[in-house]
Amino acid sequence: MSPVSDSDTPTADEPSHDTKTTPDDSDDSDDDRTVIRSGRDFEQEYRLRASEAGQFLIDLGEQLRDDDELTIVDDEWELPFAFGEPVELEVDYEGVGDPELEIELELPGRTDEAAPDVE
Repeated sequence: MSPVSDSDTPTADEPSHDTKTTPDDSDDSDDDRTVIRSGRDFEQEYRLRASEAGQFLIDLGEQLRDDDELTIVDDEWELPFAFGEPVELEVDYEGVGDPELEIELELPGRTDEAAPDVE
């Protein structure tokens, strides 16, 4: 499975992003990327050109279609995630004032639990 990556990380001339995490929220991997583990809260927001966001969504969509695990990576961190079903997709359009379209995808974590037996 190939990771979803942000190969066009914003530079000083491009929009920036904000990160919310603390050193205790993650582990370091061999390649100096912080691995975001289960049981931690992590959030990062990007302001990108539409073409960059579109490429990210294509890469993400291909992983969702082809596998039940995905890995999102940045220069400084990686987030492996095994997802379950159903996936929730929300489309929110606000047309009053400055129009805005928000598209949200929520992936539940996959559980390895099996149903009990009926005897």
